[in-house]
Amino acid sequence: MSLLPPETVRKLQEALHTKAKGAASYRFYALYDKVYRKDVLLYAYERCRANRGAPGVDGQTFEDIETAGLQGWLDALAKELHQKTYRPQAVRRVWIPKADGKQRPLGIPTVKDRVAQMAVVLVLEPIFEADLQPEQYGYRPGRSGLQAVETVQTLLRSGHTEVIDADLSGYFDSIPHAELLRSLARRISDRHLLALIARWLEMPVEETDDRGRKQRTTRNKDEGRGSPQGSPLSPLLANLYMRRFIVAWKQLGYAQRFAACIVNYADDFVILCRHGAEQAMAAMREIMRKLKLTVNETKTRQCRVPEDTFNFLGYTIGRCYSPRNGEAYVSVWPADKKVKGLCAALSEQTQRCTLGQSAADIVRKFNERLLGWANYFRLGTLSAAYRAVMNHACRRLRQWLGRKKGRKVWVSRCPDRYLHAKLGLIDLAQVRKLRRVSWANV
Repeated sequence: MSLLPPETVRKLQEALHTKAKGAASYRFYALYDKVYRKDVLLYAYERCRANRGAPGVDGQTFEDIETAGLQGWLDALAKELHQKTYRPQAVRRVWIPKADGKQRPLGIPTVKDRVAQMAVVLVLEPIFEADLQPEQYGYRPGRSGLQAVETVQTLLRSGHTEVIDADLSGYFDSIPHAELLRSLARRISDRHLLALIARWLEMPVEETDDRGRKQRTTRNKDEGRGSPQGSPLSPLLANLYMRRFIVAWKQLGYAQRFAACIVNYADDFVILCRHGAEQAMAAMREIMRKLKLTVNETKTRQCRVPEDTFNFLGYTIGRCYSPRNGEAYVSVWPADKKVKGLCAALSEQTQRCTLGQSAADIVRKFNERLLGWANYFRLGTLSAAYRAVMNHACRRLRQWLGRKKGRKVWVSRCPDRYLHAKLGLIDLAQVRKLRRVSWANV
């Protein structure tokens, strides 16, 4: 959800961005007082509220805050920041299942810490947005993962066919604090703001084990590395440190030497070369070593398109053939893993435990998920993926209706046209040409 900033916050951000854009070496020395401005904190709270999210280690929710009185809560936070008595609490860690069976750690700061961090983001983002490189597409205003995929496709078609499909091991957990703070200090001389960010970098992590016991660790502080994943500040810090790699790549002459272009989204990136991909990969490894980041050798590989394919941001990229004339061309299409993931989610929504729900509720949830998926996977060659998804959706919905009605004959009486025309199940083939579909408008 996107919220427009109030006029006063917008003007502050525009002034900061204009100054940063116009003076590449200027260091901002009076920013901390902007963080606890009432309009900035209120907008930061609204942004966090719109993102929802679970409570942190203190158990406090947005509803709790509003019940007790939002204005009083914001005034108390502003006072703590102003008097410099504010101290962040531990981050609650949860584990999110991944498609490969592994788990990804996610940190959940308290609402107070999220709002304070968002306030800092509102102040710093317009400054560092002026410095981020055009190769960076992640978590930036007016930029998206789809644009990154389109850029990759354009580069391949223009002859950058030698590809380094790179992967970093635990990027967010590996960012060194000292180097990251130096990147911040290149533009910020406000010691109070830098000290505040340093505290967030060292926040302890609290986990609950299988027996319900809470344990706290201080790895980030002890090892001097790691960015607070799941926090509002994390994407900005990740972009800022990845900028060092991209700038070094260009300043050391590798972009020209190998006719090589980087396309980056958060911790994902590919390097597309016209020639010399093997030497370019060695150069990439050396820069990452100096940045104290680890290249995942098992997932990093070199390939050549169109002979090979590779995955980037959920898409598979490689050679396709025209169904009309059989002509080969370079295109993108949803990766098999993403198609299977959506099908698994639809199956989850039609398990036996959902038989108590109405058909209208199940169809509504199907449509929400299908449209959300198609809003992202709307580039390139889509027919096969969309057909596989719709076949699975119709089959699962028929099976669910058959179990709910208690008669197998019901399955044969539910052709696809009935599911679409009578029950309202969307057909992705009909929305394929839409650039952006809103569930609210369906």
